[in-house]
Amino acid sequence: MLVEIIWLGRGGQGGVTAANILVYAALREGLYGQGFPFFGAERRGAPVMAFSRISDRPILRHGMFSEADVLVVLDPKLPLIEATRRVLVRDHGVVVVNARDGEALDPRHYRLEGSARFYAVDATRIALENKLVVAGWPVVNTSMLGAFSRATGLVRIENVVEAIKEYFKGRIGEVNAKAALQAYNETKLIGEVARSVQVHG
Repeated sequence: MLVEIIWLGRGGQGGVTAANILVYAALREGLYGQGFPFFGAERRGAPVMAFSRISDRPILRHGMFSEADVLVVLDPKLPLIEATRRVLVRDHGVVVVNARDGEALDPRHYRLEGSARFYAVDATRIALENKLVVAGWPVVNTSMLGAFSRATGLVRIENVVEAIKEYFKGRIGEVNAKAALQAYNETKLIGEVARSVQVHG
């Protein structure tokens, strides 16, 4: 079992940190993990991609990838940007999006190899409720880790919570762990989408 995950966000939202914390959680599951970022212009608000791999065997594959089993979208507007539409979600993949109930989750903005299950959680609201804001930006990464756990079942929420507390010490760890658990409980399956609605180009 090798699962490749792409975290799609903006500078300041914590996608790179999420990719690394997921590795901590995977290790707690007795799995192998790998996490690393890709930066363009390193500035707050610029698109940022981070990558994770989880496997039940040592991971021999290294480097970036553009096809993923799981796509985690920290900003729902990002799939509208041409550069981010290069990500291909593999058949039977999972897409987890930070979005409010009723907010447009148009599958045509995603490249799908086959079918994909779409999940949504309002991670921005959860971050604001828990005062997880840095320089005016809601930091949604730990909420999206909770949503990832709920949507995929690859890592148990208990291990996500403990990994967050290991990464962030003290009170900030407790608050981030609370946000992850809240997002886990609020993540909803929006539906399963077939390839026929994918965007071309």
